[in-house]
Amino acid sequence: MSTFNFKDDKDFKKLYGQKQTVSLVLTILELVFYFGFIGLIAFNKPFLSSMLTERITIGIPIAVGVILMSWVLTGIYVRWANNTYDVLVKKVKDKVGGDV
Repeated sequence: MSTFNFKDDKDFKKLYGQKQTVSLVLTILELVFYFGFIGLIAFNKPFLSSMLTERITIGIPIAVGVILMSWVLTGIYVRWANNTYDVLVKKVKDKVGGDV
């Protein structure tokens, strides 16, 4: 019985590399948006308290934007996982033989 060697398999390396890259990029983007907003709160309150309309400050749409960007980044990951990651996982599973 031969054993499958993960570290020598090109599909597994591609799978691992792509997952690391996508996860890292999306995590960095999320942290930039979140801590950018926190930085604005800490260092530029007058800007955030500027009135956009009679009742809404500019900080409200920025905060909503940070939340929406989290959803968008999650959607990007889910789409990538469904279209790319799952295909590569299936390829590797088929090589290994069975349900892993």
